[in-house]
Amino acid sequence: MTGLRERKKEQTRRLIAETARRLFAERGFERVPVAEVARAAEVSEQTVFNYFPTKEDLVYWRLGSFEDELLATIRDREPGESVPAAFGRFVRAPRGMLASPDEEMQERLAGLAQMIAESPALLAREQQIFARYTDALAELLAAEQGDDGVEPWVVANALMGVHRALVAYSRRRVVAGARQPRLARDVRAEADRALARLDAGLGDYGIRRGR
Repeated sequence: MTGLRERKKEQTRRLIAETARRLFAERGFERVPVAEVARAAEVSEQTVFNYFPTKEDLVYWRLGSFEDELLATIRDREPGESVPAAFGRFVRAPRGMLASPDEEMQERLAGLAQMIAESPALLAREQQIFARYTDALAELLAAEQGDDGVEPWVVANALMGVHRALVAYSRRRVVAGARQPRLARDVRAEADRALARLDAGLGDYGIRRGR
């Protein structure tokens, strides 16, 4: 029964999020109130907020798994692998709509990118999410290295700066009309350039010693 309830909750969450995505893409994030999303999804407004504490979470709800995956990649890196190397492996991995060759998915990505680019509220929320990721990564590095100084925070900000820059670059290209497979190649090339520049200064940081 627990599994059935969880599946139903996930179905409801996806229904609400997909309904919101469609409405936001059609009319813009700021022009669609949460009450309208609730009516279109045939749930109460309170149900929407039970699943998504803020309106912005209707757009960014999947990003929690990104943070978990990032921290797990750093925490579980192999002996001999540095923090920047593990981070580079993580950000180079194709994921989400950006990795999909499906034309319909590519157009959905374009609509999402345009919507975020035009919304001050979504852009502000995105920066808050990036800041949370940076803090979590810095705290992990500080605990792992036994360093309560500024270095873990400097490293975390440098690494997450690469991620933020790649997100911004990808969005600009998508809004300008770039599509797969050229888009993925260009994003990968920019990632390689940025990570190579970081590696020149941070390449030996946090190399995991043998267990």
